[in-house]
Amino acid sequence: MHAEASAKSILVVDDDAAVLECVEDLLSDAGFKVQMSRSAGDAIALLQDQEFDAVLSDIQMPDKDGFELLTEIRSLRPDMAVVLMTAYGTIRSAVAAMRAGALDYVTKPFESDEIFMALERAFERQALVQENRQLRRAVDGITSFGELVGKSPAMNDIYALIRKISDNQSNILITGESGTGKEVVARTIHFTGTRATQPFVPINCTAMPEGLLESELFGHVRGAFTGAHTTKKGLLETAEGGTLFLDEIGDMPQSLQSKLLRVLQDREVRPVGGNDSVKIDVRIIAATNQDLHQAIEEGNFRKDLYYRLNVIPVPIPPLRERPEDIPVLAESFLRKHSDDVRYRFTERAVRKLMRAPWPGNARELENCIERAIALADSQEITANDILLSSNETVHSQGNIRDILVTLALEHRLSMKELTDSYVDAALEAAQGRKSEAARMLGMNRRTLYRREERAHEGANDED
Repeated sequence: MHAEASAKSILVVDDDAAVLECVEDLLSDAGFKVQMSRSAGDAIALLQDQEFDAVLSDIQMPDKDGFELLTEIRSLRPDMAVVLMTAYGTIRSAVAAMRAGALDYVTKPFESDEIFMALERAFERQALVQENRQLRRAVDGITSFGELVGKSPAMNDIYALIRKISDNQSNILITGESGTGKEVVARTIHFTGTRATQPFVPINCTAMPEGLLESELFGHVRGAFTGAHTTKKGLLETAEGGTLFLDEIGDMPQSLQSKLLRVLQDREVRPVGGNDSVKIDVRIIAATNQDLHQAIEEGNFRKDLYYRLNVIPVPIPPLRERPEDIPVLAESFLRKHSDDVRYRFTERAVRKLMRAPWPGNARELENCIERAIALADSQEITANDILLSSNETVHSQGNIRDILVTLALEHRLSMKELTDSYVDAALEAAQGRKSEAARMLGMNRRTLYRREERAHEGANDED
C-alpha cells in the first residue's frame, strides 16, 4: 500500500475509458478507494452524494472542461484536494490549473510515481489550508483567556505566551502602564498552571511603609519589634507551593531589594528578628509600571535583582495601542456592572469609546462604563452617557480633533457650518486681523479674502 493511500477515496474524471481503467488499476493497487466518472456532470452528482478525499480530473472533456469542474467543486467543497491532468504539458496549462485552484497537476502520458507525488503534494497543501483556516477561526473567536479579555493580535500573543510559561517555575516580570491589568495577567498565569491549586498571594510594594512591608514579606518572630506580640509567617511562607505576586516592585525600598535578592538566590527566608531560615518553594511574579532600566541607571533599583526577576518578561501594551480590545472590554465591564440588566451600546457610543485615549487603560475604561450605567436613562448606552473624566482628555492635537469630530457628529453640523464657525472664531480671536486669522487657520490670506467676498455676495443675493 502506498504511504499516502490510507484508504483515501479518489474520484477520477476522464472521458477516455482507457485512461480511467489505467488510473483505477494504478490507484487501487496502491491502496486507494477509486470511483470513476466519464463526465464533469456525473462527477458533480457523485460529489453531492458521496464523500471523497480528492478528485483527479482531465482538463479536456466534452461537456465541461476540468477548469469548469474545478470551479463547481470549489463551491461545493472548498477544501477538496484537486489534481488536474493535461495531455498538453505546457507551462501555460499548468499555470492555468494552479490559478484555477488546483492543488497540483500532471501531464499525460505520466509515470505512476507522478500521480502519487501529485496526490501527496495535494494532500499536504489541503492539510495546510485546513489548518490555517482553523487557526484563523480560533484566533478570530478568542475574546478572552482565563481572566483576561481582548482579541487584538497583541493579546493573542500574550495568551500564547501564558500557555508556554504557566507551568514554568522561573520568575516572571510583567511590565506595563498603570491600569493595563498586570495583576490579572499574573492571576491568569497562576490559575492556568500547575500551581493553580496552591495559594496566589498578592502584595503591593507601595501600599505600606518599609518596616511593615519587610514584616509582611518575611514574617517576624515574637518580640522582634514593638507590637510583635506573636510570631507571624510572612507572605513568602504563606505562598508556599504557589505564587507570590509583587506588584509595583519598582517602588520596593533598596534595603528590602537586597533581602529579596538573597531569598531568590537561596530559596529560603529568614523572619525579622529570627535566627533560623525556612526553605520555600514559591514562584515569584513581579510587576511594575516603571522603566526599571532608568531606575537602575539612577541607582534606585538593583541590577542583579532585575536580572533575577526578569527571567521571563511579559510586556503588556497600553489600551491605545490595541483599539480592537476596547469594544470587547467595554462589553465585559457592561456585563460585570449591569446587575442582570441587559444593557447595550449604540454604535456611536462604541465609536466614542474607541476614539478616547484611555491614559488610565482598562481600569479607566471600566470606571467609565460603570459611570455610564449609572447615568443611562434606558438599557441603551448612548454616546451622551459616555462621560470622559478630565484626566482622560489629553491635550494633544489628535485627541482635540477627535473631540471636535465627535461633537460635530452629535450635533449634526454640516461641513459648511463647521468651517464657517471655525473661520469666524479665528477672526474673532485675531480681533479682525485677517493676516493673523489666516495664519491660525493655515490658509493663504487671499483665500480668506475670497471666502469673505463669496459670503458677502451670497448675502446680497438673499437680499
